[in-house]
Amino acid sequence: MSVAPDDGLAADDYDEFGYLHENAAEIGIPFPGRPEVGRGFLEVEPGRKLSYIRWGTAKPEIVFLHGGGQNAHTWDYVALALGRPAIAVDLPGHGHSYRRPDRNYGPWRNVEALEAALPALAPSAVTVVGMSLGGATLIHLAAKRPDLCRRAVIIDVTPHVNDTRQRLTRAEQGTVALVGGQPTYASFEEMADTAIALSPYRAASGVRRGVRHNAYRRPDGLWTWRYDLFGPPPAGGENWNDFGRLWADVDAITVPTMLVRGGESKFVADADADEFRRRLPSARYEVVPAAGHAVQSDQPLALTALIRDFTFPA
Repeated sequence: MSVAPDDGLAADDYDEFGYLHENAAEIGIPFPGRPEVGRGFLEVEPGRKLSYIRWGTAKPEIVFLHGGGQNAHTWDYVALALGRPAIAVDLPGHGHSYRRPDRNYGPWRNVEALEAALPALAPSAVTVVGMSLGGATLIHLAAKRPDLCRRAVIIDVTPHVNDTRQRLTRAEQGTVALVGGQPTYASFEEMADTAIALSPYRAASGVRRGVRHNAYRRPDGLWTWRYDLFGPPPAGGENWNDFGRLWADVDAITVPTMLVRGGESKFVADADADEFRRRLPSARYEVVPAAGHAVQSDQPLALTALIRDFTFPA
């Protein structure tokens, strides 16, 4: 299905929630009409605003944390299918959230932002769901602040994920290969086609729409991604890509936890999954067939069923 003519490609101004009916159609769920959904901003430090999408008007039960190079819209399928009040956060340096001068977007700085945001936005949330960078952030959050994370769903990530990624081919990395790669494109179509080619488990229409949510046109006419992950960090900056010390956080987690892997993903090696389960033997472990790294996009209904069963057990 093609994107509607009012997608804002000319002026970079569009209704970001105007295509949810397409999400519903692609995964075969009813769409009775546009749900109660909107974007908000919360100042977490002076002059620094964290952006988020709020689903529903009741107190959020679920908090969603996206992966590196993604944004809150990656959870649109799951949020629609779940139908529960939720918050999907744009992590710092992503989407519409603030950029850090030191360009440190690792789990530790992310948790500092969440410690300021979650008491205001989702103080009684039952479950936090995090994928990739969001999952690494969640590991630290669950260990440090179990009061803000009563249950944890960690998707396709362990503290060894960045070491594993270095050994993957471009095809195995999928759209993660775009992070830190070519920063600009001459046209939106070129940008979308690049992402579609790296997304074998998703409908092209869904990938194109996701790119629209994650891109903008610069004043010079070139298109670029809506995240701050290109180029080297400032001199003397912390190497936040080394997630190895998060293993100590895995040891410290006390809340109910579920580790979910994409059945076709190469980002979590068997040995790393085994190590995670050795350190946290109480963790529930699930593998979603026919899903790559972005399980929430590749198999959203299967993931929704797991989140629902884990969060609201009978």
